[in-house]
Amino acid sequence: MRIKTLLIASCLALSVAQPTLAADDMAAMTPDEMAKKHGGSIFHMFRSETDIGANNHGSTIASWDVKGWVGTDEDKLWLKTEGEHADGKLQTGEAWALYSRNIATFWDAQAGVRYDFKPHSTTYLALGFNGLAPYYFDTEAHLFVSDKGHVSARLREENDFLLTQKLIIQPYAEFNLSLQDAPESEAAAGLGDGKIGLQTRYEITRKFAPYVDVHYGRKFGETASIVKRNGEEKEELVGAVGLRLMF
Repeated sequence: MRIKTLLIASCLALSVAQPTLAADDMAAMTPDEMAKKHGGSIFHMFRSETDIGANNHGSTIASWDVKGWVGTDEDKLWLKTEGEHADGKLQTGEAWALYSRNIATFWDAQAGVRYDFKPHSTTYLALGFNGLAPYYFDTEAHLFVSDKGHVSARLREENDFLLTQKLIIQPYAEFNLSLQDAPESEAAAGLGDGKIGLQTRYEITRKFAPYVDVHYGRKFGETASIVKRNGEEKEELVGAVGLRLMF
Protein backbone atom coordinates (compact mmCIF):
# COMPACT_ATOMS: atom_id res chain seq x y z
CA MET A 1 0.00 0.00 0.00
CA ARG A 2 2.85 2.36 0.86
CA ILE A 3 4.55 1.62 -2.48
CA LYS A 4 1.31 2.30 -4.37
CA THR A 5 0.88 5.62 -2.56
CA LEU A 6 4.46 6.65 -3.46
CA LEU A 7 3.87 5.81 -7.14
CA ILE A 8 0.71 7.91 -7.29
CA ALA A 9 2.47 10.82 -5.62
CA SER A 10 5.36 10.59 -8.09
CA CYS A 11 3.01 10.66 -11.09
CA LEU A 12 1.20 13.70 -9.71
CA ALA A 13 4.49 15.48 -9.15
CA LEU A 14 5.61 14.80 -12.72
CA SER A 15 2.31 16.04 -14.20
CA VAL A 16 2.53 19.27 -12.20
CA ALA A 17 6.18 19.76 -13.13
CA GLN A 18 5.64 19.17 -16.87
CA PRO A 19 4.30 22.68 -17.73
CA THR A 20 7.15 24.23 -15.75
CA LEU A 21 9.68 22.13 -17.64
CA ALA A 22 8.07 23.11 -20.96
CA ALA A 23 8.15 26.79 -20.00
CA ASP A 24 11.81 26.48 -19.01
CA ASP A 25 12.55 24.82 -22.39
CA MET A 26 10.82 27.67 -24.24
CA ALA A 27 12.73 30.26 -22.25
CA ALA A 28 16.01 28.55 -23.14
CA MET A 29 15.27 28.60 -26.91
CA THR A 30 17.21 30.85 -29.24
CA PRO A 31 15.24 33.23 -31.53
CA ASP A 32 15.84 30.89 -34.49
CA GLU A 33 14.50 27.92 -32.52
CA MET A 34 11.47 29.95 -31.47
CA ALA A 35 10.82 30.89 -35.12
CA LYS A 36 10.91 27.26 -36.21
CA LYS A 37 8.46 26.33 -33.47
CA HIS A 38 6.10 29.14 -34.51
CA GLY A 39 5.97 28.88 -38.31
CA GLY A 40 9.57 29.58 -39.28
CA SER A 41 10.22 26.20 -40.91
CA ILE A 42 10.75 26.07 -44.67
CA PHE A 43 7.89 24.54 -46.70
CA HIS A 44 6.93 24.46 -50.37
CA MET A 45 3.87 23.89 -52.57
CA PHE A 46 3.63 23.85 -56.36
CA ARG A 47 0.70 23.20 -58.68
CA SER A 48 1.05 22.26 -62.34
CA GLU A 49 -1.78 22.22 -64.89
CA THR A 50 -1.24 21.21 -68.51
CA ASP A 51 -3.98 20.59 -71.05
CA ILE A 52 -4.79 20.25 -74.72
CA GLY A 53 -8.00 20.85 -76.66
CA ALA A 54 -9.50 22.97 -79.42
CA ASN A 55 -11.32 26.26 -79.88
CA ASN A 56 -14.43 27.15 -81.88
CA HIS A 57 -12.25 28.30 -84.80
CA GLY A 58 -10.81 24.81 -85.32
CA SER A 59 -7.36 25.48 -83.85
CA THR A 60 -5.62 23.03 -81.54
CA ILE A 61 -4.93 24.74 -78.20
CA ALA A 62 -2.42 23.59 -75.59
CA SER A 63 -1.64 25.49 -72.42
CA TRP A 64 0.32 25.31 -69.18
CA ASP A 65 -0.04 26.99 -65.80
CA VAL A 66 2.54 26.28 -63.09
CA LYS A 67 2.63 28.22 -59.85
CA GLY A 68 3.86 27.74 -56.32
CA TRP A 69 6.04 28.94 -53.50
CA VAL A 70 8.85 28.05 -51.14
CA GLY A 71 9.40 29.67 -47.75
CA THR A 72 7.95 30.13 -44.28
CA ASP A 73 4.46 31.03 -43.09
CA GLU A 74 5.46 34.72 -43.23
CA ASP A 75 7.99 35.04 -46.08
CA LYS A 76 7.84 33.20 -49.38
CA LEU A 77 9.30 33.20 -52.87
CA TRP A 78 6.44 32.83 -55.36
CA LEU A 79 7.23 31.45 -58.83
CA LYS A 80 4.79 31.23 -61.72
CA THR A 81 4.73 30.57 -65.44
CA GLU A 82 1.85 30.22 -67.89
CA GLY A 83 1.28 30.29 -71.62
CA GLU A 84 -0.56 28.93 -74.63
CA HIS A 85 0.19 27.25 -77.96
CA ALA A 86 -2.19 27.43 -80.93
CA ASP A 87 -1.63 24.97 -83.78
CA GLY A 88 1.86 24.25 -82.45
CA LYS A 89 2.96 27.90 -82.29
CA LEU A 90 3.59 29.72 -79.03
CA GLN A 91 1.08 32.54 -78.70
CA THR A 92 1.54 33.76 -75.14
CA GLY A 93 4.07 33.03 -72.43
CA GLU A 94 5.09 34.66 -69.17
CA ALA A 95 7.14 33.98 -66.03
CA TRP A 96 6.91 35.58 -62.58
CA ALA A 97 9.14 35.80 -59.52
CA LEU A 98 7.67 37.52 -56.45
CA TYR A 99 8.59 38.10 -52.82
CA SER A 100 5.48 37.39 -50.76
CA ARG A 101 4.97 38.70 -47.20
CA ASN A 102 2.07 37.70 -44.99
CA ILE A 103 0.26 40.86 -43.82
CA ALA A 104 -3.05 39.46 -42.49
CA THR A 105 -4.82 36.15 -42.04
CA PHE A 106 -4.96 34.49 -45.48
CA TRP A 107 -3.46 37.55 -47.24
CA ASP A 108 0.03 38.21 -48.66
CA ALA A 109 1.47 41.37 -50.18
CA GLN A 110 3.71 40.64 -53.18
CA ALA A 111 6.41 42.44 -55.14
CA GLY A 112 8.69 41.25 -57.92
CA VAL A 113 9.01 40.94 -61.68
CA ARG A 114 7.00 39.48 -64.54
CA TYR A 115 8.60 38.72 -67.89
CA ASP A 116 6.53 38.13 -71.05
CA PHE A 117 8.42 36.27 -73.77
CA LYS A 118 5.36 36.11 -76.07
CA PRO A 119 3.71 37.83 -77.90
CA HIS A 120 6.44 40.42 -77.26
CA SER A 121 9.49 40.49 -75.00
CA THR A 122 8.47 42.78 -72.12
CA THR A 123 9.57 43.10 -68.48
CA TYR A 124 7.25 44.37 -65.75
CA LEU A 125 7.53 45.47 -62.16
CA ALA A 126 4.73 43.57 -60.38
CA LEU A 127 2.99 44.66 -57.16
CA GLY A 128 -0.11 43.15 -55.65
CA PHE A 129 -1.94 40.85 -53.28
CA ASN A 130 -2.70 37.14 -53.09
CA GLY A 131 -5.20 35.71 -50.67
CA LEU A 132 -8.57 34.29 -49.76
CA ALA A 133 -11.51 36.66 -50.20
CA PRO A 134 -14.92 36.17 -48.51
CA TYR A 135 -16.78 33.00 -49.55
CA TYR A 136 -13.40 31.30 -50.14
CA PHE A 137 -12.52 32.94 -53.44
CA ASP A 138 -8.81 32.59 -54.20
CA THR A 139 -7.81 36.06 -55.33
CA GLU A 140 -4.80 37.35 -57.26
CA ALA A 141 -4.75 41.12 -57.87
CA HIS A 142 -1.64 42.73 -59.39
CA LEU A 143 -0.51 46.03 -60.83
CA PHE A 144 2.22 46.07 -63.51
CA VAL A 145 4.59 48.74 -64.78
CA SER A 146 6.32 47.75 -68.03
CA ASP A 147 9.85 48.64 -69.09
CA LYS A 148 8.16 51.11 -71.47
CA GLY A 149 6.38 52.81 -68.57
CA HIS A 150 2.91 51.45 -69.34
CA VAL A 151 0.68 50.61 -66.36
CA SER A 152 -1.73 47.68 -66.38
CA ALA A 153 -3.53 45.42 -63.93
CA ARG A 154 -4.89 41.89 -63.65
CA LEU A 155 -7.52 40.34 -61.40
CA ARG A 156 -8.11 36.59 -61.12
CA GLU A 157 -10.72 34.82 -58.99
CA GLU A 158 -11.38 31.11 -58.55
CA ASN A 159 -13.23 28.87 -56.13
CA ASP A 160 -13.61 25.14 -55.49
CA PHE A 161 -17.00 23.48 -54.98
CA LEU A 162 -17.04 19.84 -53.92
CA LEU A 163 -19.69 17.69 -55.59
CA THR A 164 -18.17 14.68 -53.80
CA GLN A 165 -14.93 14.26 -51.87
CA LYS A 166 -13.13 13.62 -55.17
CA LEU A 167 -15.23 15.37 -57.85
CA ILE A 168 -14.69 19.13 -57.79
CA ILE A 169 -15.84 21.99 -60.01
CA GLN A 170 -13.84 25.20 -60.11
CA PRO A 171 -15.33 28.32 -61.72
CA TYR A 172 -12.81 31.05 -62.45
CA ALA A 173 -12.54 34.47 -64.05
CA GLU A 174 -9.63 36.67 -65.12
CA PHE A 175 -9.58 40.25 -66.42
CA ASN A 176 -6.80 42.51 -67.74
CA LEU A 177 -6.94 46.27 -68.07
CA SER A 178 -4.51 48.99 -69.12
CA LEU A 179 -4.29 52.59 -67.95
CA GLN A 180 -3.01 53.69 -71.35
CA ASP A 181 -2.37 52.34 -74.82
CA ALA A 182 0.37 49.71 -74.74
CA PRO A 183 1.43 48.73 -78.28
CA GLU A 184 3.99 46.20 -77.00
CA SER A 185 1.16 44.05 -75.63
CA GLU A 186 -1.47 44.90 -78.27
CA ALA A 187 -3.64 46.55 -75.60
CA ALA A 188 -5.61 49.80 -75.63
CA ALA A 189 -6.54 51.87 -72.59
CA GLY A 190 -9.38 50.39 -70.55
CA LEU A 191 -10.59 46.84 -70.10
CA GLY A 192 -8.57 44.84 -72.60
CA ASP A 193 -9.66 41.23 -72.27
CA GLY A 194 -11.38 38.79 -69.99
CA LYS A 195 -11.89 35.09 -69.53
CA ILE A 196 -14.44 33.04 -67.62
CA GLY A 197 -14.29 29.28 -67.31
CA LEU A 198 -15.18 26.13 -65.46
CA GLN A 199 -12.78 23.32 -64.61
CA THR A 200 -14.16 19.96 -63.52
CA ARG A 201 -11.58 17.64 -62.02
CA TYR A 202 -11.49 14.25 -60.35
CA GLU A 203 -8.91 13.96 -57.60
CA ILE A 204 -7.66 10.39 -57.75
CA THR A 205 -5.38 11.66 -55.01
CA ARG A 206 -4.93 15.21 -53.76
CA LYS A 207 -1.75 15.40 -55.86
CA PHE A 208 -3.03 13.76 -59.06
CA ALA A 209 -6.21 14.95 -60.78
CA PRO A 210 -7.30 14.76 -64.45
CA TYR A 211 -9.69 17.52 -65.48
CA VAL A 212 -11.92 18.94 -68.19
CA ASP A 213 -11.79 22.70 -68.75
CA VAL A 214 -14.12 24.93 -70.74
CA HIS A 215 -13.58 28.68 -70.97
CA TYR A 216 -14.72 31.66 -72.98
CA GLY A 217 -12.34 34.54 -73.70
CA ARG A 218 -13.00 37.92 -75.30
CA LYS A 219 -11.18 41.15 -76.23
CA PHE A 220 -12.95 44.41 -75.48
CA GLY A 221 -13.10 47.94 -76.90
CA GLU A 222 -10.18 49.23 -78.92
CA THR A 223 -8.14 46.16 -77.99
CA ALA A 224 -10.64 44.07 -79.96
CA SER A 225 -10.13 46.39 -82.95
CA ILE A 226 -6.34 46.01 -82.70
CA VAL A 227 -6.39 42.21 -82.75
CA LYS A 228 -8.94 42.22 -85.58
CA ARG A 229 -6.65 44.44 -87.69
CA ASN A 230 -3.86 41.94 -86.97
CA GLY A 231 -5.99 39.13 -88.39
CA GLU A 232 -6.86 37.57 -85.02
CA GLU A 233 -10.21 36.69 -83.51
CA LYS A 234 -11.62 38.85 -80.72
CA GLU A 235 -13.31 35.96 -78.93
CA GLU A 236 -12.97 32.21 -78.58
CA LEU A 237 -14.50 29.24 -76.81
CA VAL A 238 -12.02 26.55 -75.74
CA GLY A 239 -12.59 23.02 -74.49
CA ALA A 240 -9.65 20.98 -73.20
CA VAL A 241 -8.63 17.96 -71.14
CA GLY A 242 -5.66 18.10 -68.82
CA LEU A 243 -3.83 16.94 -65.73
CA ARG A 244 -3.23 18.74 -62.44
CA LEU A 245 -0.25 17.75 -60.28
CA MET A 246 0.60 18.97 -56.78
CA PHE A 247 4.08 18.65 -55.34
